[in-house]
Amino acid sequence: MTGEVAATENNMEEINPVLRISQLDAIELNKALEQLIWSQINSCFQGFKPGVLTRYEPEIKAFLGLFLWRYTILNKNATVGQAILNMQYRNNLSETKKYRPLNKQQKVWFALFSTGGKWLEERSYNLFSNHPFGASFQKTKKVLSILSGFLKLGVLLNFLIFLQHGKYAMLTERFLGIRSVFTKPQDVRQVGFEYMNREILWHGFAEFLIFLLPLINTQKLKSKLFSWCKPVKGHGHIEPSLAVICKECCLCGEWPAMPHTIGCSHVFCYYCIKSNYMADIYFTCPKCNSQVHNLQPLEFKIEISEVHTL
Repeated sequence: MTGEVAATENNMEEINPVLRISQLDAIELNKALEQLIWSQINSCFQGFKPGVLTRYEPEIKAFLGLFLWRYTILNKNATVGQAILNMQYRNNLSETKKYRPLNKQQKVWFALFSTGGKWLEERSYNLFSNHPFGASFQKTKKVLSILSGFLKLGVLLNFLIFLQHGKYAMLTERFLGIRSVFTKPQDVRQVGFEYMNREILWHGFAEFLIFLLPLINTQKLKSKLFSWCKPVKGHGHIEPSLAVICKECCLCGEWPAMPHTIGCSHVFCYYCIKSNYMADIYFTCPKCNSQVHNLQPLEFKIEISEVHTL
């Protein structure tokens, strides 16, 4: 029964392989978990003398890595990120098509490469930075720097190969011959063509609107609509008094602050007309459609009796 389940999982792996993005997401989840636990450890030492935790930081991180390895790779053949994404490691060195878990040697070497490598890199850096004396130290430091450079180059080449083939996201996985597979069979998503066509048309229409909207002069269009909705009345009749004309701004409808005129008989607040004219150099009066010829402050004298009647 177990062999049938493993064979089914292997067949599903061939039909629906683990996506590259899923493997990268699992790695990022592992890093996020380590950072979260390390931040909790740092918070526990906030009341202590500064620098107490920094001295033993590589050893504490190594212990933390071994602790996580004990309850993830050693027991479940999967990291925390892989377990969240329904994935696990498979021994890809076995010739059989059935699922084979990692052997003990692969698990131990995985811990040495992942945890031991990080500890050696951090501790060697602290060692050589604190004791920069002696010719032997300098030679060893130079050799380690060269090895670190080759290792980083290998990581880069492995990542480029991973992007092409979709296997072995980390260099450790390629060395040990372990591969990410799905723990359970993945369902194939069925998407109807009508839904896809609808989505494609909608996205195309949305992109067209995003391209078109910056080309539309919204201020001028707004003023045109405003002038159509409120046409000028009484154009050939008796000219109203100056107090009636100046009682409100043609844009905001309030008593005009620092009243200005654009050349027509209507009055605007200075900030209203200035902001609209800066947004649209072809701005026209919303009531008479006159263009801005000359923006000037309005000089007038209104009788007190006229003001009280407003």
